[in-house]
Amino acid sequence: MKRTSYIGQLNESNAHQTVILQGWVGRRRDLGGLIFLELRDRSGTVQVEVEPDSPAFAEADTVRAEYVVEVEGRFQLRPAGQRKGGLGDYEVIASRVTVLNAARTPPFELEKGDQVAEDIRLKYRYLDLRRPEMQRHLLLRSKAMAAATAFLDAEGFVQVETPMLTRSTPEGARDFLVPSRLNRGEFYALPQSPQLFKQLLMIAGLDRYYQFARCFRDEDLRADRQPDFTQLDMEMSFVTQEDVLDVQERLLAHVFRTVLGVDLPLPFPRLSYFDAMDRYGSDKPDLRFDLSFADVTDLFRGGAFKAFADAGTVKVLAAPELTRKQIDELERVARQNGAKGLAWAKREGDGFTGGISKFLGEQAAALIEGTGVEPGGTLLFSAGEWKKAVTALGAVRLSLRDLFDLAASGPRFHVAWVLDFPQLEFDEEAGSWTYMHHPFTAPHPEDIPLFGTERQGEIRAQAYDLVLNGYEVGGGSIRIHSPEVQAQMFQALGFSEAEAREKFGFFLDALAYGTPPHGGIAWGFDRLVMVMADAGSIREVIAFPKNNRGVDLMAEAPSPVDQAQLAEVGVEVRPEG
Repeated sequence: MKRTSYIGQLNESNAHQTVILQGWVGRRRDLGGLIFLELRDRSGTVQVEVEPDSPAFAEADTVRAEYVVEVEGRFQLRPAGQRKGGLGDYEVIASRVTVLNAARTPPFELEKGDQVAEDIRLKYRYLDLRRPEMQRHLLLRSKAMAAATAFLDAEGFVQVETPMLTRSTPEGARDFLVPSRLNRGEFYALPQSPQLFKQLLMIAGLDRYYQFARCFRDEDLRADRQPDFTQLDMEMSFVTQEDVLDVQERLLAHVFRTVLGVDLPLPFPRLSYFDAMDRYGSDKPDLRFDLSFADVTDLFRGGAFKAFADAGTVKVLAAPELTRKQIDELERVARQNGAKGLAWAKREGDGFTGGISKFLGEQAAALIEGTGVEPGGTLLFSAGEWKKAVTALGAVRLSLRDLFDLAASGPRFHVAWVLDFPQLEFDEEAGSWTYMHHPFTAPHPEDIPLFGTERQGEIRAQAYDLVLNGYEVGGGSIRIHSPEVQAQMFQALGFSEAEAREKFGFFLDALAYGTPPHGGIAWGFDRLVMVMADAGSIREVIAFPKNNRGVDLMAEAPSPVDQAQLAEVGVEVRPEG
């Protein structure tokens, strides 16, 4: 028979009606000759009562957890003392229970899934996904996709799919390679991003493009990364940076309003890359709490404390009162992030005790005024080369956030733009310049003359990152549309003309056939949904993710393949060593 509705669609208008429901049995309870079944589908859960004299009793008596059943019965209010609000106010008095399929005893209790080791949950992912929390995550993801699609369609964007088998990129060490059977000894690469293809679509005249692009990157994993992931990828022609930011702000606000009922304040605040790093030690600062650095370099320059007197930068952070054990842990964090140590001093009255307090006598009043440190609070100092000093103290800032739950006092969501990234950064190991975003990012026009000079490290990119609660959830730029500027960029990277053509010849040819000014962005869609769902990992919002070792425990991938398959594509696997 056909079900009359999903469980979650039932309400007071259905009271006293006969309903037919289908789903899985959660808990089963026997009480004084009565059988109670908790029936669950993707929309909700309802209690089913089977009375001893019901024609449904014999079949219901065979039912166990996770059986698939169909229930027919009367939907009615539960007794006044048993109502729990919402659907918990109602129950179904069964007149028929039909077992559609039996089930083995599950390897873990689904209602205690959050207490189960993640590897077990991933091995039996199809069971884990039955949990209401996991289904809420996937439904939220689906709604966010639908909301974004509706907005972009209304804004005149065209959905286009780009190739999954393409050419290996300059970051080839991060590519997943696919051997070609028809062209032995040659390989495709799975795309790390559709970057060149979406720019080619602008050259082709599509004007506005988007897709939910599957991307692949062979890199070390962490809570907010997967080897295969989803980007919401967009590109626009005849635009400035302001045009792109405007569309993105309205799009994100639409998604949050539609999916969560949350109104994001517009416009989003903006920080330059330098300000974000200088004040918060991160190019993706968590701005839900106000804890920024004070610069005290000049206060100590030429002073008695040699560790600070000769340092390029001295930054200080005013923390709450800390125990010595907490300070030791924060110092470990600082060292782990490139610092040689973490100096500290505790405010006592109008002075300081502990740590480096003996060096702070002359500076005490200025430090208290400049940092606002409370009595009993602790000053934490990081000194050295600017980027290393601020990065280490930025990691300490986030540890303080987690230690004292500082973000809880701020807004649930805080979105900001980080702008004006460096176009180039010097790779000390390689002894050469590299790009901070990608080699097709446009510089600010007024900075173009700095290419090839001693000041090319000062060139600012027309690049922008979308930052949400301390996560980079989007990144993009205005692109280079001039063949001459693109040539200057390649020269700055040390590419010869022959190397540039070998890597990007097809794109350089296209660039010469009339390329409009254009720019775009890609959202890390998994990461965005993770933050929206308040989940601890992107694995919680992806249906079938890999674990932190890049392994699919359910499908047992990666796995060895037959020698005949390898021979057909001309690949030989040699043992390590």
